[in-house]
Amino acid sequence: MSVSLRHCILALVDLRPMTGYDLKKAFDGSVAHFWSADQAQIYRTLARLEADGLVEVEVIPQAGKPDRREHRITAEGSSELSRWLRSPAEHEPDREPFLARIFFAGRENDPALIRALIGERRAEAQRRRDALRSLPAPDGDLAARLRTATLRNGVLHLEAELAWVDELERTL
Repeated sequence: MSVSLRHCILALVDLRPMTGYDLKKAFDGSVAHFWSADQAQIYRTLARLEADGLVEVEVIPQAGKPDRREHRITAEGSSELSRWLRSPAEHEPDREPFLARIFFAGRENDPALIRALIGERRAEAQRRRDALRSLPAPDGDLAARLRTATLRNGVLHLEAELAWVDELERTL
């Protein structure tokens, strides 16, 4: 069973009840280095999860604001999440537009173009690495230590990316 937005949302809602807005913040602040989602995807997926009985919604009235719609995982959702966590991990093929551009950029015979591509990649990798480094590392129980380990994985991948970009630039 492959990773899906559906399972990531179930897992986040399993941590605590969340609105769609809360989920977007949770994605951006915890799992964005390995899974991303925009607000529209999150709301569409929440609607499907609710229709499938995997989450339920509690509407909380708020004075002067729209009602707060908190999503909670159901027993069926919890079972689905457990099935996914216990299923064999499938390999997800990588698609990397930057590497495709580098692979074929030689046809242009333009070192300035390649340096520009490398510069953009370096800046993006540094921005993402710095963003991950700024996230608080959860501490405590096994679940928190595993979340910290995935954060560290993201930082190490970006540091390796930056080392590779430096190496690539030296080959020009």
